[in-house]
Amino acid sequence: MNNEKILIVEDERKISDILKSYLEREGFGIKIAETGREALRLIKDRFDLIILDLRLPDMEGEEVCRSIRGISDVPIIMLTAKSSEDERVKGLGIGADDYVIKPFSPRELVARVKAHLRRTQKGDKKILSFNEGVLIIDTTSMEVRKRKEPVSLTTTEFKILLSLAERPGAVLNRLQLMNMVQGYDFEGYDRVIDAHIKNIRHKIEDNIQKPVFIKTIYGAGYKFIGVPD
Repeated sequence: MNNEKILIVEDERKISDILKSYLEREGFGIKIAETGREALRLIKDRFDLIILDLRLPDMEGEEVCRSIRGISDVPIIMLTAKSSEDERVKGLGIGADDYVIKPFSPRELVARVKAHLRRTQKGDKKILSFNEGVLIIDTTSMEVRKRKEPVSLTTTEFKILLSLAERPGAVLNRLQLMNMVQGYDFEGYDRVIDAHIKNIRHKIEDNIQKPVFIKTIYGAGYKFIGVPD
């Protein structure tokens, strides 16, 4: 049996019941919130992952996501009927880790849940330090510090940063990064990676126009240029 707790934020009872059934079958503990406000009340309890529908009766899912990100780095998988690539990239830009488009396969969603939880728990016990201690990455606690101050990254942002930082000087293309952090790729993955990189840079770089940690190699991908201590 798993000990992980998952919060499903979904106002369509049929969908939430199906997800609850599939996830409980895998041993997960499930709570269901039918509104955004209920979800924000429940988030005070510790959850290991949140499945969030973007169309809720009382508030937009994007607003719920932003509020959760203000207090927690818990992995968030969005459920959305919005098939537009721009809409999906926007959702990832505000802090979601993944998205699934309705209608979806419950088995696929369960597989994605397991993949995110595995990667959240995985990690060698080591600390990476760069640029004379300016940037510290603790792979055990999944914490990042810049000049000793904590940096709030989503789970996916942390995994992208770590994938690059563990290979300083190596150029990784977008498909490689997507497969490293998610274990699969999908349509529009290049825009998704770009959105996450943009978020990471805003959090760890002093000047995003003159990065000292993540450099864009045009036509090829991204390279970590921080100097290991």
